[in-house]
Amino acid sequence: MYHRFNETKYPSTNINMKDFKEQMNIITKKNYNFYNPNNFDFYKPKTKKKILITIDDAFSSFYDNAWPYLKKEKIPFILFVSTQSVGKNGYMTWEQIREIENSSFGFIGNHSHSHEYLVNFLFDDFKNDIDKSINIFKEKLGYNPIFFSYPFGEYSLEQKKYITKKFKYGFGQNSGVIDLNKDIFELPRFPINEKYGDLERFNFLVDLLPLQYKSLLPNDKFVVELEDNPPIIKIEFFKEQQNIKKINCYSNNGSDWSKTEVVYIQNSLKLSFNEKFNFRRGRINCSLKDSEGWRWLGIQFTFKN
Repeated sequence: MYHRFNETKYPSTNINMKDFKEQMNIITKKNYNFYNPNNFDFYKPKTKKKILITIDDAFSSFYDNAWPYLKKEKIPFILFVSTQSVGKNGYMTWEQIREIENSSFGFIGNHSHSHEYLVNFLFDDFKNDIDKSINIFKEKLGYNPIFFSYPFGEYSLEQKKYITKKFKYGFGQNSGVIDLNKDIFELPRFPINEKYGDLERFNFLVDLLPLQYKSLLPNDKFVVELEDNPPIIKIEFFKEQQNIKKINCYSNNGSDWSKTEVVYIQNSLKLSFNEKFNFRRGRINCSLKDSEGWRWLGIQFTFKN
């Protein structure tokens, strides 16, 4: 997941084009294919890894810097657009968005209308925001995209259920690898920026395998009540998964990232936290090495202030 390109005053969302090009070269050198989402059938068994490039927010810097390169190389991607921002200073215009949409490898996704902290909205206000974006897309492009990206990767279970009625797929900002067992409305992505986009880390990320699971509780990733912080997380894995007891999990609860206590119960594990998560977003990352390589699972919660 990318945002800005060559906008160095925003390091938390920016990537320099030199690094971006080298990252794309790394994917090519490893003989991984770029995933073209024109036939988004990831839920079928795969024998070879593919890499999907996504860009959130439709900043002008994407159109000015990354788009010419992606067009030249014909690298497929999804561009997630918040309709309220289109045409404003620093953002792409509808003409530019249609240019990308008319290509055979550029796909448009819905990123809400306002790009506000929608998880805090009353449900009717949330629906109005999503419906407004849908109507604008239908007016400007002739259709509503099948892909949705939650602003900030935040959503409640009620909001997610509404998204399932309007879209075919939903992307979050929890890190991880998509596999055929992932919830198609909680699809993971690895955020890439100046801090987390160095080439050594990128090399590691693109080689990661999915850490597949049968179920993950709680279903609602929005924690409202103080007594529910920290949440009790239970993950059930498939019997075929090797080395379950070698899973390591880290979380950003408390003041800094720390190792999380893991309790194993047959093919399941429960995560125990010694401190509450701070407002606003809590993240848990679990990794495991088996005979095929390193596997990764990322979880994100949002905590009401």
